[in-house]
Amino acid sequence: MAPRPEAPSAAAEVELAHLRAITDAALAHMNVDDVLDELLARVREILKADTAVVLLLDQSGRHLVATAAQGIEEEVYQAVRVPVGKGFAGRVAANLEPSIIDDVRTADIVNPLLVDKGLQSLLGVPLVSDGAPLGVLHVGTMRPHRFTDEEVTFLRMAADRVALAARSLLSETERTAARELQRSLVPTALPDLEGVEMAARYSPGLASVGGDWYDVFELPSGELGVVMGDVAGHGLQAAVIMGRMRSALRSYALESDDPAEVLRKLDYKMQHFEPGAMATVLYAVCDPDLARVRVSSAGHLPPVLARPGEPTVSLEPRISHDLVIGADVATKRHTSTVEIPPGGLFCAYTDGLVERRRVSLDTGIGRLCDAVRPDAPEKVCAAVMAALIGREPMQDDVALLVLRRTPSDR
Repeated sequence: MAPRPEAPSAAAEVELAHLRAITDAALAHMNVDDVLDELLARVREILKADTAVVLLLDQSGRHLVATAAQGIEEEVYQAVRVPVGKGFAGRVAANLEPSIIDDVRTADIVNPLLVDKGLQSLLGVPLVSDGAPLGVLHVGTMRPHRFTDEEVTFLRMAADRVALAARSLLSETERTAARELQRSLVPTALPDLEGVEMAARYSPGLASVGGDWYDVFELPSGELGVVMGDVAGHGLQAAVIMGRMRSALRSYALESDDPAEVLRKLDYKMQHFEPGAMATVLYAVCDPDLARVRVSSAGHLPPVLARPGEPTVSLEPRISHDLVIGADVATKRHTSTVEIPPGGLFCAYTDGLVERRRVSLDTGIGRLCDAVRPDAPEKVCAAVMAALIGREPMQDDVALLVLRRTPSDR
């Protein structure tokens, strides 16, 4: 293992300044692959290396995955994976220290491409972002070469720039992918049913994408399935889990007309295939004319009900508040029934609509009740968003779904 180098030389500082300029310009105009390729080309040129490779940790944190390469592009094409702690790159990632191999042929190498390429010497350094390991940057030469402390110093500094580019651009790529995935799973159009009017709103927050979703679908019986859910966590992983939950719930909805049984099966599936994932879910099966709604809640915020001539109320006292999905697969789940008169309105939502810092949840739900009236759903959605969101940029996602039973005078 190479000793930790002292302060960089003037030459190394000049080269790093060039690298920094490339990074800053690239971040504004290139995607993550192009940025990493540009940085590797510069590193390779400065160190007169034959190969340069970036391997990033996968989501499990147990493997390094070849993400960008110069001079040994087949690492990326062949999707090379290196276990953390094994082989050259794996040890760099595990120890978070630079490592030098003077003779590849006699070293413990788990990636045969390094040997097949004819590399003689290797220098690798860890990629670290905000104190957390991100991956490994390594360079190699076809000729025997003893890497100097100055070269180690430069590669460590270059790794800082590579890590910055990778983290910044990967985060943006993840946010974009999560946003697109989330939007693709929200219904593009609500069902058009006689006797039921409906409208919805979905507003992405400014923070990382969450796992909020809603769904409305017709069942073979002619009834209507209504879902409102919120996966714990943020980012692409939450959005992916949300997508899996949505698909699974739709499948179970075809097997049972009991909302509690559907959520029980969903809970069992999630705890088996997605251990550690948590979510609140409200699932309701509505009569074709919305006269009766059967509801089961897995820890989700209670819907509100507006009846003509009466104050709008939260259904909290009338709906069992069962455990969230992912808490306890043995939990008993319940289905509650709500009657909706002609002109009555059923409103479901996610916590981003009513939760605010330093304001009680009851206050937020009370504000929602004040804004909901037994009126046309589009008007209700507009009124609710104006009253509870207004001009305030929201950090959390907001989903809102409103269904009204057509008034009897129509």
